[in-house]
Amino acid sequence: MIKFTKHANQKFKILRLHNFHISKKEVIKAIQKPELIDYSRLPLLIAQRKLDRNHVLRVVYREEDGDKLVITFYPGRIKHYEKRKKPQ
Repeated sequence: MIKFTKHANQKFKILRLHNFHISKKEVIKAIQKPELIDYSRLPLLIAQRKLDRNHVLRVVYREEDGDKLVITFYPGRIKHYEKRKKPQ
């Protein structure tokens, strides 16, 4: 099961105010089928998926009692995150 913190739920509105429309479905897909996972912040994991030709979606989450808890998520420029680790 994938759960969202209060902050993560508020992040949808914050990003819309900046003309970045991200859906819960996109966040969940990034966790379930990441193109890359960044393990550098363990125990937090950062799942990453391409949004468009210039941006990726990065989702920060942790595993908790078999569930995944989304802490936050954010769009980033592909060129900044090109060299991240692949899922294992």
